[in-house]
Amino acid sequence: MDEIDQSILIQLQENARISMTELGKKIGLSTPATNERVKKLKDKGVIKGYRAIIDPKKLDKDVTAFILIDTKQGKKFREFCKEHPVVVECHRLAGQYSYLVKVVTESVNILEEFIDATLPFGEPSTLIKLSSVVEYKPLTNCVLENGYI
Repeated sequence: MDEIDQSILIQLQENARISMTELGKKIGLSTPATNERVKKLKDKGVIKGYRAIIDPKKLDKDVTAFILIDTKQGKKFREFCKEHPVVVECHRLAGQYSYLVKVVTESVNILEEFIDATLPFGEPSTLIKLSSVVEYKPLTNCVLENGYI
């Protein structure tokens, strides 16, 4: 990965809907060369996909919480999280807790129902989000051969 690839990644994280022509102008390459670079980044798995960022509040989902849980039933808990509609992220952890789960719900009542549903797996510790200082920050400090950008 060179500085041009790094620039491509920064631009795409800021605006994944940018045209290849506009992206090429920003990074100093022709449209075909830009297309080829982006294709190679996709083929290597560096670019995994493109997504829309949705504002949960616009969908009346005003409660975001993070639940930490230590469980000895990892496989069952992972399946539970994959299938539960309020779970938007689930991460395996090292340390005191086994998993960190992010849930987004319409109400504290639904959050409480989710917490109750996790009890068979272990004792949950719940943190409710009040506000976000950094909600999304592009990954811009990928290591290059000669250091960081």
